[in-house]
Amino acid sequence: MSPTHYEKDRSGLMTALVAGAIIALLAAVIYLFVQIDHLQTDLAKVQDKMMTAMTNEKDASAASMSSQQKRIEALKEDLENTRTQNAAQAKNLSAQAQKEATAHADALARQIAEEESKMKAQVAAQQSQIGDVQQAATAANAKIADVTTDVGGVKTHLTATDAELQKTIADLKTARGDLGVQSGLIATNGTELAALKLKGERNYVDINLTKNDKKGKRFADITLTLKSVDTKKHTYTVDVMADDNLIAKKDKSLNEPVQFLTAKGGHTPYEIVINKIAKDQIVGYLSTPKDASSR
Repeated sequence: MSPTHYEKDRSGLMTALVAGAIIALLAAVIYLFVQIDHLQTDLAKVQDKMMTAMTNEKDASAASMSSQQKRIEALKEDLENTRTQNAAQAKNLSAQAQKEATAHADALARQIAEEESKMKAQVAAQQSQIGDVQQAATAANAKIADVTTDVGGVKTHLTATDAELQKTIADLKTARGDLGVQSGLIATNGTELAALKLKGERNYVDINLTKNDKKGKRFADITLTLKSVDTKKHTYTVDVMADDNLIAKKDKSLNEPVQFLTAKGGHTPYEIVINKIAKDQIVGYLSTPKDASSR
């Protein structure tokens, strides 16, 4: 890969990484907040549905158990009467009659045992359902807690990223350009340029220009032609074609705001800032007023 392509790709990659990181973090926060809202809504619906079902089940079970209890009490009373009657008539009953009376009493006892067993099973099932509802609610609350923790982590990361961005911007400097106009903030590397692009106060276009571009190269609405480079003195000379006017910018230094006026920019100058000077190559950016297109 040629140095020209490498520097262009590197600058674009750094810009994309910084912008992408902040956009991704913002998207993650929004997504997690939406997830929490959905989880809370779903949990409320599930809990409401389960509580309604439990209430209905309790009412039905209560009615059923009340009926069963009455039936058991009636069977016990019948059994007690049968045994009392059998005891009173034991001397007057034949062996066969005594056997039949005992069998009837045993049948009543078994029926009572079965009814009581059914009641116990109903109570156990009801308790199991209550346990399931509580377990589901606990699991949902735990999931909400996990997502809330994730949101906190992303917000912390976002805050740290924003703080780093603000620190980068705070470290940027201004300088007086070659037209004697105080420049805006100046980026000296790809990271700082990415921060300026995110700040959004001006338009920024990457510049990667070589002497091989003999007919000049278009950047935004201007054309630049690299005339010479002095790597020892870190200076360069470039021709600027703007509004069909040729402007020669001679022996400009590294990170110097090179200024010129255009019809679109009005009284606010365009600025060229070159961050790297190599053999027959310059790398930097063009800065134009944000509202230049509307002038």
